[in-house]
Amino acid sequence: MIGVTKDNKLTKLLVVGDKVLIKPKNKNDQTKTGLYLPPTVTEKEDVQSGTVVKVGPGYPLPPMTNDEEPWKQTEEKIKYMPLQAEEGDVAIYLQRYAIEIQYEDEKYVIVPQSSILLLERYEDLF
Repeated sequence: MIGVTKDNKLTKLLVVGDKVLIKPKNKNDQTKTGLYLPPTVTEKEDVQSGTVVKVGPGYPLPPMTNDEEPWKQTEEKIKYMPLQAEEGDVAIYLQRYAIEIQYEDEKYVIVPQSSILLLERYEDLF
């Protein structure tokens, strides 16, 4: 499993907003009958899967205003509603919304959380 550790370069990447960085699984380029398919055929499939490597902070929430004392200046930090995806999850996502990137000679895709159809988590959810 690919993860973010202190000794790899993925710590330098910051995923923004509701985006998720995914390491796509290597597709088997051979059909069940033994024919080999070119990469352009397997990459055009609608649904792909991969391992979630990093997630963004989530959806920004509007600031809470205190109407009782509008003159009071406070330093507010932006608050986010977190995403459902977590590092290490296996995600099934819509390929048409994925943006392919190459980083450190590895292929990754960036997808918005809304294009993720299903998450598989290996730890107990409940």
